Amino acid sequence: MTEAAIVLPVDEAGDAPRRHRARLSGVAAFSLFWIVAVAIACFAVPVLLGMNPDTTDVAHAYAAPNARHVLGTDGLGRDELARLLAGGRITLSVGAIAALVAMLIGTLYGAVSGYYGGWFDTLMMRIVDVFLSIPTLFLLLFLAAMFHGNLLTLMIVIGVTSWLGPARLVRGEVLTLKERLYVEAARSIGANDRRIIFGHVVPNAAGTIITTTTFMIASAMLAETALSYLGIGVRAPMPSWGNLLTNAQSDIFAGAWWLILPPGFAILISVCAFNFLGDWLRELGERSMAGS
Repeated sequence: MTEAAIVLPVDEAGDAPRRHRARLSGVAAFSLFWIVAVAIACFAVPVLLGMNPDTTDVAHAYAAPNARHVLGTDGLGRDELARLLAGGRITLSVGAIAALVAMLIGTLYGAVSGYYGGWFDTLMMRIVDVFLSIPTLFLLLFLAAMFHGNLLTLMIVIGVTSWLGPARLVRGEVLTLKERLYVEAARSIGANDRRIIFGHVVPNAAGTIITTTTFMIASAMLAETALSYLGIGVRAPMPSWGNLLTNAQSDIFAGAWWLILPPGFAILISVCAFNFLGDWLRELGERSMAGS
């Protein structure tokens, strides 16, 4: 009696079965650490330490970094560290909520367009192409100036000008997913279109949606920074990383060089961190698809 041999797939390096491991690269690990650390610092530290970004001390205006004021003070004697953390709370909140608004609109639009296909899909994509032909910065500046109001308005304005790219990505994913067997099975048991789209198709596009959201947060943060820098975003006395840069531009002529470095550094590293993390998530998704 002969024994049946079980042959397992092997990788190029040896005879061990191939496994797809989601190893976090050094850059992605630092990006994730930075995002978590900045979020904790901006949302928790000011509350725990009782830091008030609006407390003035004119006697110590334009104080260089010291033991009492780690990042120095501005022209009104306000602590730069407290304002940096408060500004980060605003910028991160605007970025996250605006990205969620953009992804919500883009996911709904792209999922419906891709699922129904045909002339309906063609019409909806032509509408997207029309809006894409309009320079995004011009449209953003126009809407921000027209509907300028509170912080929520700014979040919505950034969100509704950023959904076009996500809509195209989700639509492309849905075009593939709607041909899967589980969708045919759902149709065969009488599931309606809404249940199929939001109960089967969209959840299976979660990888693309999460990855795109990461990139959208970085884009929304840059948009808030640009609008605040131009004076039509977050306005004083409420701090954000954008208007901190605006104020530092004039303060630097008074010799306060320390006021421009912290917000500039925070914007640069945070935006890069979200983009690097998004790249890792996208690579992880591609490896998962290749291994499935």
